[in-house]
Amino acid sequence: MTLRQIFEENATYVWRVLRRLGVREADVDDVCQEVFLVVHRKIGTFDGSSSMRTWLYGICLRLASEYRRRPHRRREEVAESVPEQVVAASQDESLDRSRALARLDAALDQLDDEKRAVFVLYEIEQLPMAEIAQAAGCPLQTAYSRLRAARMQVEAEMRRLEIGAFRQGTAPMTERTAL
Repeated sequence: MTLRQIFEENATYVWRVLRRLGVREADVDDVCQEVFLVVHRKIGTFDGSSSMRTWLYGICLRLASEYRRRPHRRREEVAESVPEQVVAASQDESLDRSRALARLDAALDQLDDEKRAVFVLYEIEQLPMAEIAQAAGCPLQTAYSRLRAARMQVEAEMRRLEIGAFRQGTAPMTERTAL
């Protein structure tokens, strides 16, 4: 398999995984490029004993972990004038979805790396648990245990964040109008 084929078949997957592993959206493209640079350098070491996605996930996991340890600086771009914002009339669904994703990211940020890896691969990427255990380098039962603990932690954090959003008046429209 060529690098081009690997990229075309897996770039979206790698982008999603990096995003859910804590890479800021503004930086995902750069870290994604780093992933494929590693793939380019190490393609000869891929022996097929695991799936391509499992191998890529291992690379993503290491690079996302390195990314989270780096100090980050936000760069501002100075503009001549304030850009005019055009907002679509029916933005409630988009806003609710953005807020829900922000709460999910905040909940995922509370997980340790091992639980987060298992949760993201199983719940979001829907990989088989055997592949996840192999990618995480742990026994199958340990992977299931991490998933169970991660689910409980994510559910508790999501409830806490939704209650906070409701109190601030930023809960989804359906939750606010249902009361």
